[in-house]
Amino acid sequence: MTLRFIGIDPNTGTGESPTVWVDNSNNELVIQGWKPTPELEAQCAAFEVPGHASGIPEHEAVVRIPARMVPILRKACDAAERTELR
Repeated sequence: MTLRFIGIDPNTGTGESPTVWVDNSNNELVIQGWKPTPELEAQCAAFEVPGHASGIPEHEAVVRIPARMVPILRKACDAAERTELR
């Protein structure tokens, strides 16, 4: 795995650090965020999408990141696409 750091929450303090990387080996975004509240996680698990089982599989997780990180996510998406085109 080859991680490339893209950005960190611009309002990061000493105890919080939502962060975004790109895994260049498989063109995936890797996101560190805040754990959801039990209520939010339950709401996500109950959300129904056609063709998708409800619930959150054991190998997946729900994370929260602030909207102020949208520019960092765009940068990560662009970086992953550029890696994919190589």
